Amino acid sequence: MADPPGCCPTCATCLLCPYSCQWITPKKKKRKGLRTTKCDCSWFFFLFCVFLFTLVWLYFAVIILNDLHNFNEFIFKQSKLWLNWSQVLLIATSVLITYSSALLVLALCLQLCGQPLKLHWVHKILLILTVLVVAAAFTGLGIKWAEEWKSARISLQATGPFLHIGAVGGMTLLAWPLASFIYRSHSTGLRVFLLLVYCAAMIALYLAPLAITSPCMMEENQLPPKPALVGHRGAPMLAPENTLMSLQKAMECEVQVFETDVRVSADGVPFLMHDEDLTRTTNVQAVFPNRTAENSTAFNWTELQQLDAGSWFLKRKPFTTVESLSDADRNETKRQKIPSLEQALEGVKQGNISIMFDLRPENHSDYENFVNVTLGVILQSGIPLQQVLWLPDGFRELVKQQAPGVQHVYGRKRLVNEKEPLLHVNLPYQDMSSEEIREYRQDNVSVNLYVVNQPWLFSVLWCSGVSSVTTNACQVLKEMERPIWLLPSSTYLMIWIVVDCVSFLIILWAFFLLK
Repeated sequence: MADPPGCCPTCATCLLCPYSCQWITPKKKKRKGLRTTKCDCSWFFFLFCVFLFTLVWLYFAVIILNDLHNFNEFIFKQSKLWLNWSQVLLIATSVLITYSSALLVLALCLQLCGQPLKLHWVHKILLILTVLVVAAAFTGLGIKWAEEWKSARISLQATGPFLHIGAVGGMTLLAWPLASFIYRSHSTGLRVFLLLVYCAAMIALYLAPLAITSPCMMEENQLPPKPALVGHRGAPMLAPENTLMSLQKAMECEVQVFETDVRVSADGVPFLMHDEDLTRTTNVQAVFPNRTAENSTAFNWTELQQLDAGSWFLKRKPFTTVESLSDADRNETKRQKIPSLEQALEGVKQGNISIMFDLRPENHSDYENFVNVTLGVILQSGIPLQQVLWLPDGFRELVKQQAPGVQHVYGRKRLVNEKEPLLHVNLPYQDMSSEEIREYRQDNVSVNLYVVNQPWLFSVLWCSGVSSVTTNACQVLKEMERPIWLLPSSTYLMIWIVVDCVSFLIILWAFFLLK
């Protein structure tokens, strides 16, 4: 490469020091040998790829925040160690993306100033480590949490138009250092190759909207009604899950359904509890230190009532919202006990909302007795049966005979030769496409999807026409009066054309200006 006029020595030193650990001296002879070689170009290309790789991981990290509480529970089940992994994930990802982007900016500035791209060996090692860390994160995601790939695909319906604009903007800005490099390089083959790659990338980006689809590309008058909210174990961001306080907070959030999990104690009392054991959500280690590994159904009701089901919420802080609890709420939290199904039904009846629950564990040898005991409590409570949404698949026919008014919710899609039509389905949000949601809606099938916590996801499902969503963040989704964005297709077409035209003109200007 030829020696260009470059920038002042002070500016060059400020750029070279962190990138190459080199100093610029007034004597030009001391700069001999400081030219950008093919090896240096290869490392710059590697740096650019690392930046893109970490950028993609940053996108995934933001997307999986919707489901990270499930991951926290999974880790606790394996290690009995509670940690808010969302903070660890965001901090680690921020460090990686900040490091790679800072190096890339330095390299681009050095190129514009006509300085050599001599990446220091320490940076080379750190970049390789960055690739290994991110690759390990993607591998772990694919092995242990494969459904998040579906989440990423759904997220593109919310972010696709904006990612396109951002990508076009970023590649347009890249025209300046690229033009500078092409005009200064003596290698014709390299210049042609880079120009062809850049042109191909820009053409692909200009045409990308042809493949971008989103249910939120519609007119305002086509927007379906806002989905009803189902409180996942109540309002677990505002109160300990599966407690009467959590039920009360959920009703304050105007949820229409209280979703919970029911187990039956050793002496036949149905109670609310999600986990198999009591370690995560009670102080069983302090009260019954020799029985912490036992199944919660091995305890009788008297023993269960000795446990504190609230203090863990203040200690472990499963959500950041715990920090903002008032003193009154904190005191109320400390008084929480494991509620019985009878108590929950009474609260639901007073609040005039519905209750939906799983009866666990379904593989228990005495499961039929669990069903009978649970039905007995429901019938004795006096709650209108249409307010009870029955999720368990086991012994459905028995339930239909003893409590014909109960609404049955199925955790599967419709079959081709369905004996009787499904009226309610309850599925993970990853398992239903926007087209299927619309089809079920047209056939008057109520679709509830879980667990939906982030506004972007709620917006996509709202535009798709879903009936209801199960959420941990009822206090957030309650405040949403419309989807995050709603854009008519004609408006997006105009934005697409304008962005592409402006980008093309800026790229031409950059090449002509630097020439």
